Amino acid sequence: MKALITGATSGIGRAIAIELAKRNISLILTGRNEAALQSLRQTLPVPTETIALDLEKPQAPFQLYEFCRSKHIQILVNNAGFGVYGAFDETPLEEELALLQVNIRAVHILTKLFLQKFEAQGGGKILNVASSAGFLTGPLFSSYYASKNYVVRLSLAIAEELRRKQSHVSISVLCPGPVDTRFNARAGVQFRIPAQTPEAVAQEAVLGLLTRKTLIVPGRMIQLGLAAARLVPEPLLARILYHVQASKSQKN
Repeated sequence: MKALITGATSGIGRAIAIELAKRNISLILTGRNEAALQSLRQTLPVPTETIALDLEKPQAPFQLYEFCRSKHIQILVNNAGFGVYGAFDETPLEEELALLQVNIRAVHILTKLFLQKFEAQGGGKILNVASSAGFLTGPLFSSYYASKNYVVRLSLAIAEELRRKQSHVSISVLCPGPVDTRFNARAGVQFRIPAQTPEAVAQEAVLGLLTRKTLIVPGRMIQLGLAAARLVPEPLLARILYHVQASKSQKN
């Protein structure tokens, strides 16, 4: 079995690579940092290929698919993503457009192309890494929350289509809460509540992926928090979340 992982050089992506390697699954890793990819490759006990690509570039998802087309991949992990923090009328448009390229466009393209490939070959598994933010509205983190809402809803819709077809292809969506990764530094935030480790999240993610679990929400507290959020009127929830996001600012 062979898996492709985007955003594999750090955080959840790196942890998932290590977790899959423990299960003797060969890997293709991609990310922007060639040196980091090679460093990770040398630590893994399974055959591993790397390809350095920046998924912000319009052609990168297609280049990645072409690189992988003939490599007998059975697992796709769409992990690459980042956030832009701040009020919507103040955040840089170029950064938000890059976010949309990585968090939405690349995920959409790779999910579609590999889903078609997996159906043609008679099976496969897709894991889209979203966030608990994918079920919420996020003032001061609006583009990121909206992008993860897209990933959640797209993945759940595809899962139902596959279920009705009795397909041998499965799709899972991972929705963790705060995770201790480099995401925070890039977004310019710091969490005010305890964060899970990438390793703990990766263990649940890989187990859920391999057992064809559609929705994967690691951590009992996050599960309870999302359940409670459904009971709160949307305007009030947005106000609460504004204060939650404001408390994350590294300027505070």
